[in-house]
Amino acid sequence: MKLGAFSISLAVKDLETSKNFYEKLGFSVFAGAMEQNYLILKNGNALIGIFQEMFEGNILTFNPGWDENAQMVLDFDDVRAIQRHLKTNGVVLTTEADENSSGPASFIVADPDGNTILIDQHV
Repeated sequence: MKLGAFSISLAVKDLETSKNFYEKLGFSVFAGAMEQNYLILKNGNALIGIFQEMFEGNILTFNPGWDENAQMVLDFDDVRAIQRHLKTNGVVLTTEADENSSGPASFIVADPDGNTILIDQHV
């Protein structure tokens, strides 16, 4: 299965403080906006999303159809195909993508320890 670009989405208390911290680790702002309460930070191939007051807990995020530069890749598994594969293998989903749709869609699943995983296709 090709899950696409990987990032971790962190729920932070103070966006500016977190931005400054991750910049000290060598990350730079790649996308997002302070006024929208989120930033995507990049260091090489590593991506971290920091989100203030948008969700509880941290989320592992995969973006089918994107590489780590948010550029479309031609050879990827559609989010609905990934969803079908997981369901066929007995994985219970928290939310589901509309199987009758095409293009952008997402679903959420939790791992055995309750960690949230978001499969979020933008293309």
